[in-house]
Amino acid sequence: MSLPHSGATVPPDPRRWLSLVILLIANFMNLIDVTIVNVALPSMRENLGATDAQIEWVVAAYVLAFALGLLPFGRLGDIVGRTRMFLLGVTAFTLASALCGMAHSIDMLIAARILQGLGGAMMTPQVLAIATVTFPPQERGQAFSLFGLSAGLASVCGPVLGGILIDAQLFGLDWQPIFLVNIPIGIAALVAGWFLIPRLPDHKELSNDFVGIGLFGLGIVAVVFPIIEGRALDWPMWSFGMMAAGVVLLGVFVFWQRQRASAGKPQLLNYDLLANRDYMFGAFVVTVFASGIPGLFMVISLLLQSGFGFTPLQSGLTNLPFSVGVLIASFIAGRFGSHYLRSRLAVAGGMIAGGTGWLHFVIAGTGASIDPMSFLLPLLISGIGLGTGFSALFQLVLRNVPPRDAGAGSGALQAFQQVGGALGIALVGQIFFSQLSGNFAAGNSPQAAFGDAAALAMWYQVVSFGLVLALAFAFKGNGRQPQGNSAPPIPVEA
Repeated sequence: MSLPHSGATVPPDPRRWLSLVILLIANFMNLIDVTIVNVALPSMRENLGATDAQIEWVVAAYVLAFALGLLPFGRLGDIVGRTRMFLLGVTAFTLASALCGMAHSIDMLIAARILQGLGGAMMTPQVLAIATVTFPPQERGQAFSLFGLSAGLASVCGPVLGGILIDAQLFGLDWQPIFLVNIPIGIAALVAGWFLIPRLPDHKELSNDFVGIGLFGLGIVAVVFPIIEGRALDWPMWSFGMMAAGVVLLGVFVFWQRQRASAGKPQLLNYDLLANRDYMFGAFVVTVFASGIPGLFMVISLLLQSGFGFTPLQSGLTNLPFSVGVLIASFIAGRFGSHYLRSRLAVAGGMIAGGTGWLHFVIAGTGASIDPMSFLLPLLISGIGLGTGFSALFQLVLRNVPPRDAGAGSGALQAFQQVGGALGIALVGQIFFSQLSGNFAAGNSPQAAFGDAAALAMWYQVVSFGLVLALAFAFKGNGRQPQGNSAPPIPVEA
């Protein structure tokens, strides 16, 4: 099925709502992946004999691959056709999920997670673009609201579904079903998408910035890799050299984008955005904001299961108040529209810093047992803070972006968001596992060792979201609101 290239009077495709269901299913499958994995980390650690760094990579490899793939695959969708790229992404994600579920070693699992992240990056930029073209302007608001609902449901369902699948020990399997469950869903989405999603036109005259892709990817990996691996290797000199090289590569990337812009050639990241100080300040705040959450739940899951013997389901239910808070705040935040953005971001930073600070004292005060109910209010407050602040933050950043760059600016912010998540996992993991090793070396019990390490790691969230609170009012009060249909942010998963 093809869309006509002309004629604004052509009626909308009658199967657009069915195609939207397929897009929502694929988006849900991608969003739930991070939340469902967190509760399985302790099982993977024990079952596969993984080191501390390898457990970090199970989460970070996916987030990092997803971050690095968003911009180039978004552009590639323009070139070869959005629908084709979406279907390829669903295929890649489904196959990678099968490889994850069949992994017999931690190294194989990490490699499969990289492929899974790339598959997610192939899908995600196309989803909102297809919906934008398929639906007439008067229906887009209703269609886009369903993406927000599916993201909220993924946040809520992930921890509980992961716990149920692992506790069920289906067919004698342990953590594997959390990945294998994607296979029938992915196949159904692929078959239905092939017949129902409109074929959008390609633009083969466009080109991608392959040098920029390489510079950006190598730069980010060179910074993140030694942060995760350095502690286990006792911080050899090459780890510091690698981080310095990563910073240099990112500087060369900026120079390369400027050269491409001067020559009128496509850039991976629009140089007008790189030269926009307000935008880059906002991108920095997005990176800091997004860095606080993924590592938090990695630590909590390890604390509850490895330290205090919780089952995966009990761990998922303990984490659930955070996801409920995100869902509640997402509904409330929509009523504010574009009002009180700086105040909402400041309140969000304060709520998450306060909630995780409270959680620090809850964990620090535990003895031989831990009460999951003591996590309820701190996590609920933190979740409400995240749901309150994230949409306000994206709107704040994009207010000072010219309308012509609004779509590129939104897409780039999603990449900064994911890079922040990868950096946060590396930094929180560094704090947590370093303290954990020291505690075990000192002969502490598992409860004391994990409790002390987790309590210390909570300070990263307190500091990072305290910084968000401090920076909230540094945004310009009056900016230009971009016009058109820029993509809304991808939520940070709990």
